[in-house]
Amino acid sequence: MSVMKPSAARSAFVYTTARIIMFGVAVTVLYWAGARGILLLGLALLISALASYILLNKQRQIIAGRLNGRLSRVGAKASEFSKRLDEGTRAEDADEDEDGADPEHAIGPDAEEPVLGFPQA
Repeated sequence: MSVMKPSAARSAFVYTTARIIMFGVAVTVLYWAGARGILLLGLALLISALASYILLNKQRQIIAGRLNGRLSRVGAKASEFSKRLDEGTRAEDADEDEDGADPEHAIGPDAEEPVLGFPQA
């Protein structure tokens, strides 16, 4: 029997939904207890954050593991791309070294450096 792993997006959705529900429950309980206004929201945020830290620890670890896996795959692809660029650059440099000086950009012995912004006489 094969156990299917839920996708990272589904896990994040479930985690976020659970956090919202915990906040709603905290608001409701505190409202019944007599808290109003900014005190109600502040206490509800604090209580729901503490409750989710304790109760949703497993989901948070699952999401973190999936994100770390995704980031390591992206990092591997980026380093492979960088390596291929470096190889291409070395190949171009080797081709230029074999060809000798580039005639289009060759500077003769009597050439003067141009002064930017002033026309040459």
